[in-house]
This record gives sequence, structure tokens and C-alpha cells, in this order.
Amino acid sequence: MTKEEILKALAEVLHPAKQDRDIVSLGIVGDVAIDGNSVVVTLAFPKHRDPLAEYLAGSAKAAIIRNFPGVSVEIKSVVKDEAPKKKPGLDLNFDELADVRHIIGVASGKGGVGKSTVAVNLAVALARLGYKVGLADADVYGPSVPKMTGTEGEQPEAIQEDDKDIIFPLMKYGVKWMSIGYFADPAQALIWRGPMACNALKQMILQVRWEDLDFLLVDMPPGTGDIHISLVHDIPLEGAVIVSTPQDVALADVEKGVNMFRNESIRKPIFGLVENMAWFTPEELPENRYYIFGKDGGARMAAKYDIPLLGQIPIVQSIREGGDSGEPAALGSRPDSLAFLELARKLAESLD
Repeated sequence: MTKEEILKALAEVLHPAKQDRDIVSLGIVGDVAIDGNSVVVTLAFPKHRDPLAEYLAGSAKAAIIRNFPGVSVEIKSVVKDEAPKKKPGLDLNFDELADVRHIIGVASGKGGVGKSTVAVNLAVALARLGYKVGLADADVYGPSVPKMTGTEGEQPEAIQEDDKDIIFPLMKYGVKWMSIGYFADPAQALIWRGPMACNALKQMILQVRWEDLDFLLVDMPPGTGDIHISLVHDIPLEGAVIVSTPQDVALADVEKGVNMFRNESIRKPIFGLVENMAWFTPEELPENRYYIFGKDGGARMAAKYDIPLLGQIPIVQSIREGGDSGEPAALGSRPDSLAFLELARKLAESLD
């Protein structure tokens, strides 16, 4: 007489109120203990007691005696804890980020300062320096990573693992890329309220199989709204890099971004400021610099808030062309490419 044989006998007991399913498949049989010629069976019922509990206990005892005449049988009934109800919202955790060393937000106080251009080129530059890098495009309303990396039209692979959807990022230029743009038509306007956008953003980060990374850059949307607050509270961001242009109107918004990260309820370090479009250099006159947006505005802002100035990126036609063609400028060896490599080197050194 084995436990398996006892369970087989108990499977003959059907629950009349459960479409005649047996008590074994319903999970009512909690334990079976055998000691010589004695059998003790524990039946586990939910807190709201089953009105047929006594009937099922008697039927279980009869089934065992019928299959094993002369056996001493005792049936015990216990109350089991019901599974707690899930809280509303996504069931997400940090499991897929376990092997990521640094999660860095790339942020800006306003749009149009080239934040995504800096984020993409910084990711490529870090990869060129030998680091394992990923980038999550968190700008759910205007995802630009597919265009800037030449991965438009591609769709990441997704699998279901332990009742959880896992997405595999695309790999190009030595960087793992993820964007909501891979799952939406480029011409489709994403008309989402804040909570929907926040949930989509968290999925783009927490359900992705990033594996072993030195850096995961998060290209954040411009501004300081609810998406940003959700991001810094629900994603284990280590800190941020701020991108701005030199003119006063952009720097005024940078102050808002700096103050957001330094807010008492957030308190995330700012690893540095990147002054994009610092000057214009014509291709035919590479030594000339024209400060069309003002000179050293980013440097003064960095000094005011005691933030390292990580780099000054010039306006060069090749940077725009690289973004439009899907070949980031940081892949090359021109002065603008070297500026991104120096930016990556400074950021890595500040964190290692």
C-alpha cells in the first residue's frame, strides 16, 4: 500500500458541486500518511467551509476501505488559507534587472534638445568602449530609437515563461534596444492617459530579458510629469544624466529637471550634464566654432548646481544624417564621434 495507490483510490471520490471533479484534482487532499496498516488522510477546505465536507470525508474513508479492506483509516479536516487576491495593476518585479549593474536615466527639462540623439550615441559609445549596454526607449509618445538605429519594422521576440510574458530586446551595434515603437505603427498616434503610458513604460523595462549588462540607459520623455515620477519610483534608477542646449530657455527647464531629481521624495543623483548643440562647426571649416545658441550656458548651469559637465556636443551635419539613416554618429571616427566617446568614458569613470 503506497501513497500513490491511496491517491488513486481517493480520486474515485467526486465532488457533486464541482462538475463531479475528484477531490485529488481539486486539491482537497492535503496529506496522506501511512504507518503499517493505518492510513491518515488530511482534507483541506477553504476558510468558508464546504457544506459537503462531512460527505466528502465519509466518502474518502469508504473509498480507501473499499480498495484496501481491513485498513485502519482516519480522516482529518483542516482549514487552508485562501490565496490572497492580486492587487490591481501589472504583476511586475525586478527579476530581469538582477544582472544589470547601472540603470541610468537620460533626461531633459524640455523637448527638442537632442536627448534621444545623445542617449542613442552614448549607448553606442559605451559599447565601443567594451561595456555591455542596453537602452530602453521610455518616450512612449514619441519613440525615436527604431528610426535612429535603423531597426524600424523589426519586432522583438516574446515568449511566455511561468505565466509571465518575456520580451527579448533587439541587438545592433553591440547594444540591446527596446522601444514601444517596435509594437506600434510609426504613423499611429499613441493616445494614452498617464496610467496607461506608465504601465507600457514599465513593461518595456521590467519584462525585457536584458541579462548581463554594465549599463542600461533609459531614454526618458521630456518634462517632469507623472511618467517621470512613476519611472523614478517604480524602476530602480541609480541616477540620471541631464541633456540641455546652451540657450536660456532650455536651461530654465533644466533647472526644473534638476530639482525634480533632487526632490525629497525622489533623491536620485545627477551624474552630469551634457551640453548638446554647444556650437556649430561647418564641415568645410572643422576648426571654426559658431555659438549660435549662446556660449557655455550648460557649463554655467553645471557649475551653479555643482553637477559635472560630462561633455559638449557640437552641431554637426553628420550627427543629424546619422540619426536619420539609422547609423549613429558614435560609430565613426570624426570629431563628433570622438565627443560621444569622451562623454561615455567620463560617465563610466564616474560610476566605476
